[in-house]
Amino acid sequence: MSNRVVAQAYAEITAAVAVLTGVARGSGPGGLSVAGDPVRDLSEDCLDILAGGVRAEAQMACLKALTAVTYADTAQAVAGPETSGQALEMAVTAEVGCVLTIGDRAAGSLLAISHALATTLPLTLTALQAGTISWQHARVMADEAATLGPAGAAALEAHFLDPDSPGAATGCPPGEMPAGRFRHHARTWRERHHSDSIEKRHAKSVLDRRIDYSPDQDGMAWITAYLPADTAAAIWNRTTAIARGLQGPTEPRTLTQLRVDAYATALLGGHQNDNRNVDSTRGSGGSDGNGNQGGAARVPTPRAQVLVTVPVFSLLGATEEPAMLDGYGPIPASMARDLVANGAESFHRVLVDPRDGAPLEIGRASYRLTKAMRQWLRLRDGKCPFPGCSNNSLDNEADHLLAWADGGTTGISNLGQPCPRHHRLRHTTAWQPSPATPTRPPGWISPTGRRYTSEHQNWEPPHWPQRPRPHSYPALIHLGPSPGEDGLERLLHALA
Repeated sequence: MSNRVVAQAYAEITAAVAVLTGVARGSGPGGLSVAGDPVRDLSEDCLDILAGGVRAEAQMACLKALTAVTYADTAQAVAGPETSGQALEMAVTAEVGCVLTIGDRAAGSLLAISHALATTLPLTLTALQAGTISWQHARVMADEAATLGPAGAAALEAHFLDPDSPGAATGCPPGEMPAGRFRHHARTWRERHHSDSIEKRHAKSVLDRRIDYSPDQDGMAWITAYLPADTAAAIWNRTTAIARGLQGPTEPRTLTQLRVDAYATALLGGHQNDNRNVDSTRGSGGSDGNGNQGGAARVPTPRAQVLVTVPVFSLLGATEEPAMLDGYGPIPASMARDLVANGAESFHRVLVDPRDGAPLEIGRASYRLTKAMRQWLRLRDGKCPFPGCSNNSLDNEADHLLAWADGGTTGISNLGQPCPRHHRLRHTTAWQPSPATPTRPPGWISPTGRRYTSEHQNWEPPHWPQRPRPHSYPALIHLGPSPGEDGLERLLHALA
């Protein structure tokens, strides 16, 4: 740190944390009492530390918010009037995100909330600085006040944070309830006192309805939908009713499992590819209520153009090592084999070397160099290489790190694939990529000169089978006494 005062302040904070850690472990100053009950005293000390920690976290959050706003203001002053507002906002958001090791969306949210606290929510800022509310509570206040206007925001603050205000809340103070519960109360107040009618606001919000997809662990994923409240409630009640109707002494699935199976079956037309199918029309004569047999209308399963990275022995069934699905992560070997066998042209198989896990061959559906290079970039980077960005969509744009006009070549080591947002960041601000390699994507250099390393694929050697199983793959692999590279080449040609 260049500022000695800042460095000294953080050194003192670190020292204070060390003292508190010693007390919490019962070994620091005052950690054990000579008189009285040492265990009880230590228990009380721990609670004091937790309570003080809550206040300290709120105060540090306030400091972070004020610092972020000050940095944004100084960056604007340094940039000068010739810099466009959009470019400056992108550069500031990117810098804050990299310093805090968070993504652009989270950094943008932090800056927006911080600006609201510093400009339109003074009572919230004061409460946060005093440690009487947490950052989560402050965020709730900022979210609910965002569409109220200055007068509405002031009234919302006064209702919950000024006990002397007319009509002040008489229930539990915000800082003494979980932030989730406070959101319920704040949202209720907002709905009742918003200057626009709820009908008008609902009509506008309906246009924002959407479905989101989020990968999770162990071959699972989340599907969430943003829907009108009545529609969402109807879906929940309908799936719950179907699930309860399917319960019985011979049904091993729980209500939760039955509910989600009914939901999936309704969307996929009752044709899931496993033995857990649920007929959403069971008990109604096989009709969907409109005279149509078989329940909901069949929806064709869409195919996405994705790379499936499969260890050779896993593809052959010799091991059950997980494969990697582009944009998702590890998937079961059986799922990978099914995708490779039935994915048609939508799926490009990628085999990996059984010695070190490096990519060995991209499926031979295409021989065009440009397409192969683009697939190799996707395989190397996995996503947009900007720190914190998780955009792995197919619209990521190949970009010359050293421009063609400046002598750059069209090779893997001179290419990146930033998402559209970070491609614009590179060409409209002082952010620049650093060199790449055939196996690692480029890093980034911020306008302040800080260097940030991009994530890169963590290739690991695949698992070798415990012992050969010739009956598993008699026609696909040569099991001579010394297979060597020629045998591996024949294997790949046999699979292509």
